[in-house]
Amino acid sequence: MPKPVVAIPADIREIEGNVWQATPNQYVRAAVKGAGVIPLLVPALEAGHDFDEILDRVDGVLVSGSRTNVHPSNYGLEATEADGPFDPARDATSLPLITRALERGIPLLAICRGLQELNVALGGTLANEIQEIPGNWDHRKPDTADLDVAYGIRQDVIVKEGTCLASVVGAGTVRVNSLHRQAISATAPRLAVEAVAEDGTVEAVSVIGSKAFAVGVQWHPEYWVGSDEPSNNLFKAFGEAVRDYAASKQPSTKRQASG
Repeated sequence: MPKPVVAIPADIREIEGNVWQATPNQYVRAAVKGAGVIPLLVPALEAGHDFDEILDRVDGVLVSGSRTNVHPSNYGLEATEADGPFDPARDATSLPLITRALERGIPLLAICRGLQELNVALGGTLANEIQEIPGNWDHRKPDTADLDVAYGIRQDVIVKEGTCLASVVGAGTVRVNSLHRQAISATAPRLAVEAVAEDGTVEAVSVIGSKAFAVGVQWHPEYWVGSDEPSNNLFKAFGEAVRDYAASKQPSTKRQASG
């Protein structure tokens, strides 16, 4: 069977006056090395996508983190300058791609901004500058140019017993690298909270009644694929789900199953 393909929605970036379709290399690397799939970047467009045409050609969706935030208009709030930066083309691409992938039972792994998009796509809301909320920790990325330090594994999350995530990384305390200033406020009705930080911040969710693997995490497992066991296990589980979905589309597999 050919190696499966996973869609990664791109971001819009302006570099030296040119507009780029881009995604951080750490997600591409993790898709290849950790999940064993071929990554395919989906351009961020504010209009013009046929999401079924895209999903017909892939076997999974990986929704990456980003420097930008989901625009509050997508969850019924007015935007302020402090809520940015924004990427409306990314919103217009990721949100419907997530919804349609779930409807079709295509495996999904959503990371950082991706988790927030997953929550918004299913009807949830977000809170900004969560470090300013009394009792909350400062989850923001350290101000350093050393990415190994910035993405250092330094925070505990508590994974709930009996969850999808517990079957992948184990239940109880797991140490992760959660870096964000925005987080889930109201959890979407179709999402189950699978892990929280010690301050109560939602750190992982799964889609209730999903036809396939559909998990979102607030931390960055993609950065340490190859050296961190929980990160490896999460991408391995995603890759296995993608391969299962790809196999289900093969005519020979269907004939064997019916025979």
